[in-house]
Amino acid sequence: MATPYPNGTGNHGTTPGGMPQPGVPSGVSNVPDSYFTESRKGEINELRNLLRGFGTERDPQRKRDIIKKVIAYMTLGIDVSRLFSEMMLAIETRDLVIKKMVYLYLTNYARTHPELAQMCTNTLQKDCGNDDPMVRGLALRALCGLQLPQMVEYIAEPLRRSLQDGHAYVRKTGVMGILKLYHLDPDSLESSGFVDILYDMLRDPDASVVCNCIIVLNEVMQKSPNGGMAINRAIMLHLLNRIAEFNEFAKVQVLELVPRYIPAHEEEGFQIMNLLDPVLRSSSPAAVLAAVKAFMSLAEHVVDTSSDADAVKTMKRQIVERVKPCLVTQVSAGSSEQMYTLLKHVKLLTEICPGVLDDEYRQFYVRYNEPTHVQYLKVEILPNLANPDTAPDIVTELAELVHNSTHYNLAKAAVRSMAAIATAHGRGGPGAVEAIARRLVELLDLNIEHVSAEAATSLARIVRTPEGPGLKSLLAPPLVRALKYTTEPYGKASIVYLLAECAKDSDNTTTLIPEAPYALEKLIDSYAEQSLVVKSALLSAMVRLFFQQPAQCQRMLGRLLQHATNDVSSQNLHDRALFYYRMLKTGNPHDLERIVTHGGEAVAKEHFSEDLQPEEMEQLMEEFDSLTVIYGIPSTNFIDPEHQVKYTKMPPEHPLAPGTDDTTMASQRGPAAAPPLAIAMEQHFAPTPAPAPVASSFEVDLLGGFGDSPAPPPAPAPTGLVLSASVSMSGEDYQNKWGAIADANSFVSAVPLPRMPSSTQDVEQALASHHIQTMASGELAAEFKFFLFAQTPDGVLFLVQSNIDKTISEPLMIVTLKIVDDATMNATSPQKLTDQLIEIMTKALA
Repeated sequence: MATPYPNGTGNHGTTPGGMPQPGVPSGVSNVPDSYFTESRKGEINELRNLLRGFGTERDPQRKRDIIKKVIAYMTLGIDVSRLFSEMMLAIETRDLVIKKMVYLYLTNYARTHPELAQMCTNTLQKDCGNDDPMVRGLALRALCGLQLPQMVEYIAEPLRRSLQDGHAYVRKTGVMGILKLYHLDPDSLESSGFVDILYDMLRDPDASVVCNCIIVLNEVMQKSPNGGMAINRAIMLHLLNRIAEFNEFAKVQVLELVPRYIPAHEEEGFQIMNLLDPVLRSSSPAAVLAAVKAFMSLAEHVVDTSSDADAVKTMKRQIVERVKPCLVTQVSAGSSEQMYTLLKHVKLLTEICPGVLDDEYRQFYVRYNEPTHVQYLKVEILPNLANPDTAPDIVTELAELVHNSTHYNLAKAAVRSMAAIATAHGRGGPGAVEAIARRLVELLDLNIEHVSAEAATSLARIVRTPEGPGLKSLLAPPLVRALKYTTEPYGKASIVYLLAECAKDSDNTTTLIPEAPYALEKLIDSYAEQSLVVKSALLSAMVRLFFQQPAQCQRMLGRLLQHATNDVSSQNLHDRALFYYRMLKTGNPHDLERIVTHGGEAVAKEHFSEDLQPEEMEQLMEEFDSLTVIYGIPSTNFIDPEHQVKYTKMPPEHPLAPGTDDTTMASQRGPAAAPPLAIAMEQHFAPTPAPAPVASSFEVDLLGGFGDSPAPPPAPAPTGLVLSASVSMSGEDYQNKWGAIADANSFVSAVPLPRMPSSTQDVEQALASHHIQTMASGELAAEFKFFLFAQTPDGVLFLVQSNIDKTISEPLMIVTLKIVDDATMNATSPQKLTDQLIEIMTKALA
């Protein structure tokens, strides 16, 4: 900002007296660093004059400053739509910065001034055919961003051309333009056939284009029965084989498809796991969590549960063991937000697979420089990592945290975590419960209000465990003293409960706290001052003490019942007091004794009712890597029904399932079972089988097998692709022809192999028998590579580069094919020629 003059004016091209400097246009000369400055009267008209001379201006920086000033005013909310005509003329420039700003201006005012948008349609369509791919992409993005219903007819054709553009930036911009068209007019998208084109573009050589296709298909088909794009084996293996080409964001989009896919058999499930394994070495936490979710979903399909009911749990434990180093590394690095998200997922994994991460417990110790929300979460995770070996160190660390922490809630969380180790059956090992109880008794006498109150609440939970009755003599001595200085309601209520619970030993023969009734009498005298939770605990405790020390408690209990029955602040408390009174007056007192003392029995279950139950944990695991894990509740609790997406696992049946042939699958599947788009993708990614010959009417055996059989029909003339037997080519010529064809015009497909070849010679001989020649080949540590070529008698030349990954269990040849000569393209489409060549290769390698 410019320094203001004493009279309140700035130096924006003016003199201290407020007069413009001679020869210096206002708003251009002495432009400040920030363009978000206050507008003066007449500035819009002055900008109009500057824009009218925009075409004759020779200084590129001066041109940018003018457009920046317009964009700055627009961003501030000043209406500069009056400059629309002048801004339209400024679009005729080769400066990409200016073009981008002008496109931003056009799309901004197209929504509020639709009549002005018609003026820029022709210009944007013209730029969509510009020689510069950046200009084509920017113009297409601006054209699709107008978001006007009357623009649909102008958008469809440039979109269709962009999807076949030779530059990847234009293609991926076109793919996102389809999504904008869908939100603008869903019906026109369906009639234009763009969805089928998007499935075809999953074979695009550029990974960013494929990523955008997945995003758009998932959103466009969100309301379909599948809940997203249709997937099958061909699509899944094609994308996973290219997983290394994608960036971190694109990897996540591909990995999110895996939980929706059902492997054909166990071997394929393990094959997919092997393909996903390199993702765990990614530096992106999002990619790692998406890979973990994919592994967990595959665990249900790669094991046989018929012989071992716990096979799935065992497999999940092995998966967590495999991803443990990756998760620990990610937790130790990155921002606090990423750390919190990862810790939430780690906490869920420690509950699903207890014991796997125990040896890494030191990585979850609280550090002084961490944000408090991360510290809280680490303290909650530590009890899940406790076992007989690690529990002593963890309890010591938590105790130190209680004494040294300056955070009120963090100290309370540490006390709760110590109690969680004690209440988890057998987690801390022999003697752990008593050792933790001793520490909590020390904290009870610490004379720090929030720590003592939380320690009392934790002791009340511990005393209900199977080891609790044996700890009564340890817990009894400080209770009366602690009741005097504890003011926190829940802590005081816990001490009241403990006074009744520990008044006598486990055998109910020795009185441990003879002064317990007199300690509670002071609370009865100040009944009106107590909180509701203390009143409720006091009523239960006095009834229990009455059956242990009736002489001392009779009058006290009478006064308490009188107070409680007259208390109208809580209907529940009033009804309980009335129930106790009637039972003592008219009923059998022993029945009431049995009722009130039953609550003191030890908890035999592994979980308290407020803990996360196994069924709830499994439900959270189904929505792993989502906000469900962060919130700790299913998505149905925080997403409206109309916005919920129900994914369907696909495909329901597999042509490669063991013991199932193609005929059986066809009869079971029916014409409408498989999604049409999935069938189309199967045809694109897998070779098309040759149609079976149809018998003529006179060839049908009308006698049902009796009599002489008719002569077999003559073999049909070959109608497929024919390759020349003698064709030669030099290595330099091969390289030149391959480089002359853009990658955008190549075709990618897959050829299934019956078994892994032992050497490159096996593949070369098999292909040579079908007139597919080898230019070069080689064997690497992890794959075979082949450079192939073939030619038809019509002169169509095929150049093929392929590889076979030796690390996967199911052999598969990935083929990248380019067609050099288009002499017969008018008769046969490139896609059909590609399918025919893939069919020949499949037969040769079968």
